[in-house]
Amino acid sequence: MAVYAETPIDLIESVYSTLAERIAAGRAKLGRALTLAEKILINHLDNPDQDLERGGSYVDLRPDRVAMQDATAQMAWLQFMSAGLAQVAVPTTTHCDHLIQARTDGKTDLLAANTDNEEVYDFLESVCAKYGAGFWKPGSGIIHQVVLEQYAFPGAMMIGTDSHTPNAGGLATLAVGVGGADAVDVMTGFAWNVKWPKAIGIKLTGELNGWAAPKDVILKVAEILTVKGGTGAIVEYFGPGANSISCTGKATICNMGAEIGATTSLFGYDDAMGRYLKSTGREAIADAANEVAHHLRADDEVLANPEAYYDQVIEIDLSTLTPHINGPHTPDLAREVKDLGTEAIREGWPTAISAALIGSCTNSSYEDITRAASIAREAAAKGLTVKTHLLITPGSEQVRATIERDGLLADFEALGATVLANACGPCIGQWDRSQETAHVAGRPNVIVTSYNRNFPKRNDGDPATLAFVTSPETVMALALSGTVDFDPINDTLTNDAGEEVRLSVPVGVELPPQGFIPGESGFIAPGDDAASIEVKISPTSERLQLLEPFAPWDGNDYTDLPILVKAAGKFTTDHISMAGPWLKYRGHLENISGNLYLGAVNAFKHADGTDYEVGFGKNQLTGEIERFPATAKSYHEAGQAWVVIGDENMGEGSSREHAAMEPRFRNGLVAVARSFARIHETNLKKQGMVPLTFADPADYDRIDEDDRIAITGLAELDPDSPVMVTVTPPSGEPWTFEGNHTFSPAQIEWFKAGSALNVIKRQTLAG
Repeated sequence: MAVYAETPIDLIESVYSTLAERIAAGRAKLGRALTLAEKILINHLDNPDQDLERGGSYVDLRPDRVAMQDATAQMAWLQFMSAGLAQVAVPTTTHCDHLIQARTDGKTDLLAANTDNEEVYDFLESVCAKYGAGFWKPGSGIIHQVVLEQYAFPGAMMIGTDSHTPNAGGLATLAVGVGGADAVDVMTGFAWNVKWPKAIGIKLTGELNGWAAPKDVILKVAEILTVKGGTGAIVEYFGPGANSISCTGKATICNMGAEIGATTSLFGYDDAMGRYLKSTGREAIADAANEVAHHLRADDEVLANPEAYYDQVIEIDLSTLTPHINGPHTPDLAREVKDLGTEAIREGWPTAISAALIGSCTNSSYEDITRAASIAREAAAKGLTVKTHLLITPGSEQVRATIERDGLLADFEALGATVLANACGPCIGQWDRSQETAHVAGRPNVIVTSYNRNFPKRNDGDPATLAFVTSPETVMALALSGTVDFDPINDTLTNDAGEEVRLSVPVGVELPPQGFIPGESGFIAPGDDAASIEVKISPTSERLQLLEPFAPWDGNDYTDLPILVKAAGKFTTDHISMAGPWLKYRGHLENISGNLYLGAVNAFKHADGTDYEVGFGKNQLTGEIERFPATAKSYHEAGQAWVVIGDENMGEGSSREHAAMEPRFRNGLVAVARSFARIHETNLKKQGMVPLTFADPADYDRIDEDDRIAITGLAELDPDSPVMVTVTPPSGEPWTFEGNHTFSPAQIEWFKAGSALNVIKRQTLAG
């Protein structure tokens, strides 16, 4: 199978060749017009006769492509290797963007990363070469920006082992973030199994103006839907306002759809996407898309009467939208920028800004950079300086080379900004602040970013850092003020001559007038002689470890299980399996299990009523109070299975399957929560765990620290029936509650086999 540094036109023409027939069949099957998401999904069905009940039916789909970033790719490739195939079944790429730590500047940090992560990069390059995948070297760029530049195309369907894969929805690609086991399904030639999604339509009217940016659209949507309002649904943007937003602006909006729990987000194909395709050297793709453009948007009946076709419709008038800033600690806590100062004073948050950061997969396009740079350029001309540490992250080598040629990097550097590597860096916790004399770990401080997430410890590992998310241009303005108590629209700044200066409205350039330049090529195609290539894993490595299959279910109900963790409040993947310094162990399941539940806030308390420290709880075998990873290890070594209990939206955040593999590795069998984030629930099922939700959420409160849990009826596990959960206190009568689940018949087989990977391996060996 040929692998390219961009999507070949014959693959695209193959996708387009079936659109008309399959869309017509879909309309006939459902008896109505179709949304865009439905069209793309129907065109990628493995079997067109499958039931298509929103939020009910499980379907098998055939994505066109798989993309993985280096942190999640390690475990995905280790799983693929154990499946026994000679090469990947679909075009697959691995992108090295997560392991580069931001310390000094882009060049210095990239050199350090190549040394620090040499064995991981060697493994990834060799495994890609061995199995026919493309490899993007460190420094090439952030996976989602590179995918938008190289691989996404209107009407495509892809999956990626990163929750922000929906970024490609800005180019009308139905792109879904998944765990590595889902990726392995597709890489091994099997269909991808997922619940047929619900549909949320967001109608955009008017046009953005002044300081309002595409980022403000998704910040507003996050406020409306909250962090779980999109769960189980595809969010589809349409309306006259949608056509006024650039392709990369659309990508920003789709990217942060991960923060509302949506399966994915996308826009219909329009002229802005055609312009972007042509500007990035893909004229043939634009021409092909133009030929089938009527299939690459929702049907006219849907656009005329959206309430009849979407499960929920939200309307936003872009003309009245104002700059927003969300946080701290959650991406759905929103307010207008002008109101943050008053709120900060009321809440006791610091108003001084310790760092301002522009970039990330969400906001590092050419247009984003030009809008922020226009403010920087004006500031220098008017005698203004930044009042805080300013960090700039280009999204890709192509963007970096182009903005350097066009003088935009110089605009930032003239104000003393530090330009980081083309990588994720501080957005995912890869930020070493030890050299900042003004930053003291543990002391409350505020950062403003154009990133996507702002959970505690997310950016710098410091729980005292309060992170706020906003647009690049607003970050730039706040960096000049040095305080969150500043309204860039109405307030003034004092320059070095003591004059009051007002900032002009930022000016953005959608696409570079001279076109993009590629910069230094970072793509490596696989070799021709795969059989002779040896995948590089040292048996003594502390960072890479071959996987042992999880044991299949023994046919018995689960009884007498202690509770390892009952988490209170936020229980995101960052709480379950932290990133930051732990990223180096993403290819070593045993070592990374040392971070299991370190960020969990224990719902239980000491005997005297005081709170446990974060990440601490009671070991039921010894009675000792210790860190959760230590308890998990002791249970594992003693052969003691256990249960984890979560609150609302357990597993919110990243797609990292380590948050499911670690508990399974340490002998966790069951997760019970008030509700789950989609990817995490799937990841748990993929690894052979049983995720259950309380039929009555109030039962969460009834469970005490020393209770034991039993799950009965597993032999009769059925998609339409809950299981019974019995809670036995140390003294007193046992009580029961119903545990709801979302297992499909195929997923029940994952449970019985011990994991989805065990099913794949069995089928591969049989066929």
